[in-house]
Amino acid sequence: MLLDSELIEGSLIKRYKRFLADVKLENGEIVTAHCPNTGSMKGYKEEGLRVWLSKNNNPKRKLAYTWEMVEDSSGEKIFVYAAKANTLVKEAIEVGKIKELQSYEKIRTEVKYGSQNSRIDLLLEKDNEKCYVEVKSVTMKEGDILMFPDSVSTRGQKHLQELMEVKERGDRAVLFFAVLREGGNGFLPAKEIDPVYAQLLQEAREKGVEVLIYQVCFKELEISLETKIDFRS
Repeated sequence: MLLDSELIEGSLIKRYKRFLADVKLENGEIVTAHCPNTGSMKGYKEEGLRVWLSKNNNPKRKLAYTWEMVEDSSGEKIFVYAAKANTLVKEAIEVGKIKELQSYEKIRTEVKYGSQNSRIDLLLEKDNEKCYVEVKSVTMKEGDILMFPDSVSTRGQKHLQELMEVKERGDRAVLFFAVLREGGNGFLPAKEIDPVYAQLLQEAREKGVEVLIYQVCFKELEISLETKIDFRS
């Protein structure tokens, strides 16, 4: 996925009200940017961190700037725009970088499924085969371990239950963790933050829901999923 060729650098002043961030640009101007990440952003929302914004000149937009990336205190880059994880995963599948999800002929997005009338992020199809892929973005790191979620996720709990239903009826079910940051060596659920999610994830794996974890690579103006990460026992 290509990033905006004219990302604007600045330093973070504060993130507040979940969706807002004040940033001081290199020219000294202070702007308010949209923060497209609903999580706690633990570890990368501190004042003074180096950040990058994109700018949209559409006069109808309430906020011209969007927070795209941040560099944490250790110098590791994090892609803040969690909603674009689905696009990254879809692109990676289409170009053959996710070997576990090859051979399907069609990819559909936001397809209704499950007893709770949810929408699956990606539905892969070939003949009568169906593979349901739920995508979660990972940005939190504790020590050297990547973790999810960074706050209690009742929505994530519901998705795990629905993936188990998919598996029970005979279709393939995949939970895909897209790691949108540099650093880390292995993945674990954040059971101290959301013990219910951690328990459901264990149950889902035991019932045959597959878990895939891939990490992004930053290459100048491009970001793509490249490296497979191990699930720690």
